Parts: sequence; structure tokens; C-alpha cells
Amino acid sequence: MNGASPPRLDETDERLLALLRVDARRPIAQLAKDLDISRGLLYSRLARLEEEGVVDGYTVRLGPAFSGSRVRAHMMIKTLPRCHREVEQALAEIPLVQAVFAISGEYDVIAMLEADDTAQLNDLIDEIGLFEGVERTTTSVILATKLER
Repeated sequence: MNGASPPRLDETDERLLALLRVDARRPIAQLAKDLDISRGLLYSRLARLEEEGVVDGYTVRLGPAFSGSRVRAHMMIKTLPRCHREVEQALAEIPLVQAVFAISGEYDVIAMLEADDTAQLNDLIDEIGLFEGVERTTTSVILATKLER
């Protein structure tokens, strides 16, 4: 979509996306019924949403029994000037880093971390803090998830 305006979504598209966020494996027949549209129309909407880049893929959402056993944290990272790209690339190489966001403000990056336990999280925090180009970090451990879509 280089320079193009973002796709326009109608109410049915928005409802479809909300249903897929809850359960992307919901059968087509059930989605069509929930949206009160034909299966053919649903297939064409999904194809359009994928073609326009609104839907980029389908993924797994971890169950609460497993994800509740994990230790998750947000790590804010301030990089040295001109080191953003290298730090982002180094973060991308670590499987325990779930997401990396460029941000504005005092810090340059937020990394979403997930570990088996606090010892593994501590080692990960130490490892990232030693990356070439990392000036300073601040980490907040997530105690509870109140809403996640």
C-alpha cells in the first residue's frame, strides 16, 4: 500500500475481524451465520481483506493455562544514536522476544519479552542490556493481563 490510502472497512468487516481475533479457526459456515451473510460473500470478503493486507495471516493464541505459567515483561530500550536498526535486528534474533515496537519519547524501542520463569527473564534482560548500542533499559514485569485482543 505504498502511499495508497488504507482500506475502508464497513461494519461487517469490523465484526468479521473481531470474530477472527477471538477464534480464527471458527468454521466459515459459523462465521457466515454469525454475520448473517452467505458463505460465498464471506469467502470474497476474506479474500479482499487478505489481498488488501488487512489480514496478514492467522496465528495461535496461547491458552490461559500455558500463558499464565509464563513470565512476560515490557522492556523499554534507549539506543545510542544511529544504533536503532542494529538493536532491533539483534532483538529479532531472540525467540523469547515476542514483539519489537519503535516508539517516540525518551526511549526508542519497546520489546515484549516472554520467559519460562524469572531466572530466564533475568538472564534475557541482562543479555539485551549488553547489546552494542543499548544505552539504557527499563523493564516492567506484567503481573496480570486485563484485556488482550
